[in-house]
Amino acid sequence: MNHCGLLTVQKEPVPLKSIEVELEVRDHVATVVSTLLYQNKEDKPLEAVFVFPLPGDAAVCHFSAKIGQTQIVAEVKEKQQAREKYDDALSSGQQAFLLEESDQSPDIFSLSVGSMPPGESASIRLEYVTELAVQADDGLRFCLPAVLNPRYQPKGSEGGSLQVTSVPASLVPYSLSFSAQVFSPRPVSKVESSCSLDPLQYLNTEQTQATVKLTAGHKFDRDVELLIYYKDAHQPTAVVEAGQTSAKPGTLMGDPVVMLSLYPEFPQAVMSSVDSCGEFVFLIDRSGSMSCPMDNSNPQLTRIGSARDTLLLLLKSLPMGCYFNIYSFGSRYEHIFPKSVEYSEKTMEEALKKVENMGADLGGTEILQPLKHIYSQPCIPSQPRQLFVFTDGEVGNTKEVINLVRENSGSHRCFSFGIGEGASSVLINGLAKEGGGHAQFITGTDRMQPKVMQSLRFSLQPTVVDISVTWDLPKGVSVTVLSPPITTIFQGQRSLIYAQLTGQSPEAAEGCVTVKYSLAGHPSHNQLHFSLKPAEDTGLTVHRLAARTLIRSLEMEERERRGQQDGGVKKKVVELSVQSGVSSSFTAFIAVNKGDGEAIQGLLLRRNVPAPRLMKSCFMPLMAQCRTHSDYSGGTVKVTEPKQPRRDSFLQLVSLQKASGCWLLEPHLAAVLGKTSEEVEIPKPAEVKEEVWATILALIWLHGFKLDVQDEWQLLAMKAASWLRAQKAPCVTECVEAGNALLGCEVQKDSLGI
Repeated sequence: MNHCGLLTVQKEPVPLKSIEVELEVRDHVATVVSTLLYQNKEDKPLEAVFVFPLPGDAAVCHFSAKIGQTQIVAEVKEKQQAREKYDDALSSGQQAFLLEESDQSPDIFSLSVGSMPPGESASIRLEYVTELAVQADDGLRFCLPAVLNPRYQPKGSEGGSLQVTSVPASLVPYSLSFSAQVFSPRPVSKVESSCSLDPLQYLNTEQTQATVKLTAGHKFDRDVELLIYYKDAHQPTAVVEAGQTSAKPGTLMGDPVVMLSLYPEFPQAVMSSVDSCGEFVFLIDRSGSMSCPMDNSNPQLTRIGSARDTLLLLLKSLPMGCYFNIYSFGSRYEHIFPKSVEYSEKTMEEALKKVENMGADLGGTEILQPLKHIYSQPCIPSQPRQLFVFTDGEVGNTKEVINLVRENSGSHRCFSFGIGEGASSVLINGLAKEGGGHAQFITGTDRMQPKVMQSLRFSLQPTVVDISVTWDLPKGVSVTVLSPPITTIFQGQRSLIYAQLTGQSPEAAEGCVTVKYSLAGHPSHNQLHFSLKPAEDTGLTVHRLAARTLIRSLEMEERERRGQQDGGVKKKVVELSVQSGVSSSFTAFIAVNKGDGEAIQGLLLRRNVPAPRLMKSCFMPLMAQCRTHSDYSGGTVKVTEPKQPRRDSFLQLVSLQKASGCWLLEPHLAAVLGKTSEEVEIPKPAEVKEEVWATILALIWLHGFKLDVQDEWQLLAMKAASWLRAQKAPCVTECVEAGNALLGCEVQKDSLGI
C-alpha cells in the first residue's frame, strides 16, 4: 500500500517552503517555470524527497539549483548512471540533486535534494513545455496539478508501488504564487480558472498579449486549471522554429522544426447524415473515491451521481437500431447485459433501472479486467464499437491499461473522461490517443454532460479511413515527420504534426501540407500553406515538444520489443534525450555541487516532503487517512453517499422521453412544463395524436427555456424531430403556435427541425 497520510507536518519538519510558477502560453503551447525553495532548519544534514505530478505529455527540459550564489545546471544522463552519480556524491559529503520520471507512470516525478547542511537554503528551478488540449467549448486547458492522490496498485500488476507521502491539502505547509502571460496570433477573448484570479490585463491594443495572476494568498490545495479562449480558435496554424546554432545540421536540434496545428473541416453533406448505427459500450468507475463531491462548494453532487445523470442523457440520445451495454468496475466488475443488446424501449428502461441504483461501492480501481472482457466479446457486423470510459483515474498499472487499448485499437474507438482532481492525465489521454477517440477532463464546477455529449457526437461521426499526409516543399528542402501517423480525424478537432526540415530554402519560400482521407465513401482533403521563415522568440519550445513526441514513440516501441534482447531503441531514446535535454523514462537530470571541496559532516536524515491530498470529506474520518480502505484492500466496503439532490426539471423531462424519441402526454410531463394535465390537454388540436402534441411541447420547452444547455439535449431533440417527421402528422404549424401560447414562448417551427 502507498504511504499516504502517515507522515504529517506535526511529526516531521518539512523542508519545502514555497513554490513559484511562471507560465508562458504561445498560441497553444505552454512553457512552465517552477522555482522550489528548500530550507534545512534542522541541526543535521538533510536529504529531502518530493514526489509530485506533472501533465502527462510535459517535456521537462531544464533543471538547476542555486545554493547561495552558486548556480548548478543539471545534465541529462542515463537513469542508472545518474542515480549512481547522485549516491556517490552523497556518500562523499557533496550536495546533489536528482530529478527522475517514475518507472510506473510518466506523469509522476521525484525530486531528491541531497546533503543540505544545517541552516542552508537551496532554490531549485524546473522548466517544462507542454501542448494545451482543446476543450468542448474551444477553450485551451492548462492544468498545474497540485493533488497527488496515491495510485491504486492492482494485485499482480507490473512494477512496485509509488511511495507517496501525502497529507490533507489544508495542512500543506508551503505556499504557491502563480502568474501567466499569453501571446497569441489571434485576440485573447477571456481567461477563466478554477481558482480566484486577478483581472486579466491586456498588454497591447490588439489584445493578442495578456497577463493574469492567481489572487494572492492562494493555498496550493487543489489543481490550478486555466482555460484560455481565443477568437477564431479553429484557424489552422504553422510555426517554424530555427535550429540550435551550437547543434550539428542534420540533427533534430540543429535543423528547423515545424509544428502544424490542423482543424479538418468535413463537407456539410456528410455531416448532416450522422451514423445511426454503432455498438456503444459504457465503462463506469464505481470505486470508493467516486462518492466524493465533484466540487467542494457543492457536496451534494457526487462524482457517481453526476455519472448517473450523464448515463441517463447518453441512453436517451442513442439512435434507434444501435447496440449498447454498460459495465461498471471497482475491485471487481459487473455488466448490465451478458453481451451488447439492440437499443429499444425495453432494453433502455431495463438499463436505466440498474443505473439509478449504481453507487460508489465496488472497492478499488481494477480497470484492466473489464477492458479485457469487453475486448473478448466479438464485434457486431456493421456496428462500429465505441467505448466510453469514465474514471477518476488513479491507477498504478497505467502502462498495462494503455497497451491493452492500443492492442485492440483496430476494433473500436475509445472516448475517455477524467473525473475530479488528481485524475491521471497519462491514463485519460493515453486511452483516447491509443483508442483513436477523444479525452475530456471534468473538474471543479464543470458539468460532465456537455463534454460527454460532444464525445457522443464525435462517436456518431463516420470513421475516417485512408488518411495520408503529403508535403510540397521547395527544391533542396526535405522533411522528416516526427509525429506518429494520424489515425483519427474528427470534425473540428485539432491534429498536431511535428516535422524536421533539412536543407536550405529561399528567403520567401513557402511550404504546403495536405491531409487526404476518405469519409463515408467520399474522398476529402484539407490543405495548409505556410511560410518557411522561422518565427521569432520561440526559444526551443517546438524542438523540445517534437523531441518529446519522438521519445514517447520510441519508448512505446521499446515496450513492444521487450524481451527481444535488442537495446537499440533504448540507446536511441537516451541519445535523443541527452541531445535535446528532454526527460525520458530511461534518463534523469543530475546536478552535483562540488563546492569548495569540504565534505558535509554528520548523519544524513531523509525527509519525504508531503504532496497535497484532497480531504475526502465524503468518507468517515478514519477513511480520510487514505483514499478509502475499500480502494486499497481489494474488498468491498459500503461507503455512505450523500443523498442526491432532486433532479432538476431538465433531467426530469429527459427521463420521460421514450427510446424512439417521442414523449407521452402524461401528468409527469405536465408537471415538468409547470402545468396541470388539463391545461396541457385542452389546447391540443383534435386531429393530432397525443404523442405528437406532447413531443412538440417538449421540444418547445427545451428551445424556450434550456437553450443555454443545448449541447446536452441536441442529439435527443434531433431524434425527437426525426420521429415527428416520420409521423407525417397534420396541423404541425398549428401545434407549434398553440404550444408557444401555452408555454409563453416564441419558438419558430424551423428551429425545431420539423
